[in-house]
Amino acid sequence: MVKKISFKQVREDFNDLRAVVHYTRAAHKLGLWASELAVFEKYLPPAPDAPILEAGCGAGRVSMALYESGRRNLTAFDFAEELCAMAQSLFLERETGDAITLFHADARKVATHPQVADQKFAAVLFMFNGLMQIPRRRNRRAAMRSLRALAAPGAPFIFTTHDRDHSPHERKAWWYEAKQWAAGKQDPCLVEYGDRYFEDDLGRTFMHLPDREEILADLKATGWTHTWDAMRREIAKESRAVRDFSDENRFWVAHA
Repeated sequence: MVKKISFKQVREDFNDLRAVVHYTRAAHKLGLWASELAVFEKYLPPAPDAPILEAGCGAGRVSMALYESGRRNLTAFDFAEELCAMAQSLFLERETGDAITLFHADARKVATHPQVADQKFAAVLFMFNGLMQIPRRRNRRAAMRSLRALAAPGAPFIFTTHDRDHSPHERKAWWYEAKQWAAGKQDPCLVEYGDRYFEDDLGRTFMHLPDREEILADLKATGWTHTWDAMRREIAKESRAVRDFSDENRFWVAHA
């Protein structure tokens, strides 16, 4: 019997050497995307000491870039132990000192983690579609609620997702996939329509691809107020390196 995709399996995939090397290279060389920079400049609090929480920090790409831009009160966590180790190595190498606090945690339960349980953050980030790599909608909502509990009043929540309606090609592909689900012929390891699980040179990757209405409903259900969203191509023109690293995605901003 085929096993359904699980949180444990996704964590194992991110701890795989291929994934670790891929994300570590990006952390050391890629920095912020032009679109990320534009969104951060508009929505992050301007004070360099404003406390910012990054969920799903991976090997440290975003937190490191924020530090290098002058931020000095960053807290970052990830659920993959090997990626946390790579982030720690990067922060030590670049001598960030106590400007970045790093710890290992599950986003679904992070609000009760002793590292952050008594804190409120001026902004919360979950970049590069990390939220969508949590299997099952109830688990993604649990993560959103947990992060909401750590957000100060009015704090922005900035994250990205794919969007299965963003192009004619995607709409056609998902029309076909819907027929497969209706006939019970979908990949048996998947649990929800919108899920994908595939393997390439970078390892195995789980991703849930929502439509816009799904995310709007999830924000409302978890206590966030939707503020703005746009596809990456509408925000900035990205370098070839960024386009090679990531497909098109949708940026979201909500507020506590």
